[in-house]
Amino acid sequence: MANIVDTAIGAGTFKTLVAAVSAAGLVETLKGAGPFTVLAPSDTAFAKLPAGTVEGLVKPEAKGALTGILTYHVISGKHLAADVMKMTSATTVNGQLVEVKFTDGKVYINGATVVTTDIVCDNGVIHVIDSVLLPK
Repeated sequence: MANIVDTAIGAGTFKTLVAAVSAAGLVETLKGAGPFTVLAPSDTAFAKLPAGTVEGLVKPEAKGALTGILTYHVISGKHLAADVMKMTSATTVNGQLVEVKFTDGKVYINGATVVTTDIVCDNGVIHVIDSVLLPK
């Protein structure tokens, strides 16, 4: 079993996320012991952002903002879908809460739909979401 970063690279649908994690200097952290629950926006989710947003965020001068956004997608601990469905909120690694709703058989995180659950890694779990979460 691979760690979260190597799993994301292997999937091939998280190229933007992996590039952002690298630009923010978070690769070693997300390869670390964890456990982590990563709410991973797919490349399609990043494509929904306004033109130029990603390019601006991966510049060295935007590292602080990028790190804030990325850590808003990580929850400490390993929370499988069965656990997440019982939550109403969760505290992210950046310290802010995300709202969790379970409606009509789907889980939403701050309005983003969880499209794939329980991609288990050796240091946590990935849940794929269809939008990028932006901290307040």
